[in-house]
Amino acid sequence: MGVLTAGFALLSVKLNLSESLFEWTHAHEWLQLDELPQVLLVLAGLLAWFALRRMLELRTELARRKLAEGQLASALTENRRLGRQAVDVQESERRILAREMHDELGQYLVAIRLDATAIRDDSGSTAARTSEIAATIVSHIDHVQAVVRDIIGRLRPAGLDELGLAAALENCIENWRRRLPELDIHFLVQGDLGELGEDVSLALYRLTQESMVNVSRHAAARRMQILLVDERDASGDRKIHFSAEDDGRGAASIASNRGFGLAGMRERVESLGGEFVVSSQPGAGFRLGATICCPSSPTDAGSESNAH
Repeated sequence: MGVLTAGFALLSVKLNLSESLFEWTHAHEWLQLDELPQVLLVLAGLLAWFALRRMLELRTELARRKLAEGQLASALTENRRLGRQAVDVQESERRILAREMHDELGQYLVAIRLDATAIRDDSGSTAARTSEIAATIVSHIDHVQAVVRDIIGRLRPAGLDELGLAAALENCIENWRRRLPELDIHFLVQGDLGELGEDVSLALYRLTQESMVNVSRHAAARRMQILLVDERDASGDRKIHFSAEDDGRGAASIASNRGFGLAGMRERVESLGGEFVVSSQPGAGFRLGATICCPSSPTDAGSESNAH
């Protein structure tokens, strides 16, 4: 660019370009051609300003794209990590279920079969002996039912379909009270929590469940409070606010202590379009909160207008 400019300047000097241009435009003064350099100068300035602005916009756009690419790469890495951990958790749960079914169900079913075979084949046994074996079979069946009930409860929350979310959560909290008698658990519900939908109800149940697992494993807390608030905003949409707070030892690095459990909860809440927040300080307890929006359906709007 500089070489071209210098070459043009030398050519202009050699050809006396300014004098020649003046002589040619003097005869056509009415065209105001002598004003053309100023116009071209202004036009060149505007073009330079436009080029500069486009260059700055391009730099900003490139920086924005690099940031977006970095965030996308981070999200992909996090998704891969969560996917691997989800598979690990799934396989671990399957191993636990298989072991329980083998150790508990398998052994007791074999015992029931042996007792039933003894009743069938021992035709000379007394009524007292038959009654004793039958009582043993009943005891084994009760144990098998309890094991099956526990397995089903882990796969699907007990009472969620039949009794609703609030009753299922009460049952879950009551089970944890029996497991952790030293922990003072307060469970509060504001609103009816009715007709939330399968995904939202299951998400709130899992949030409660995972919060109790975290406090039992990490917190060393004396008090735990879980609060669920069902409210409607001005547009009629429902917002479910969930919070779980303990007075335990807290954590300086949340991800290192409760990484996958929190990541799973965050993923579940955000998949429903909700917000998930966690706060903790060493010695100041641990708190997690979630807000899930449930847009009002036309049926709800119609029922409300009929009520008015």
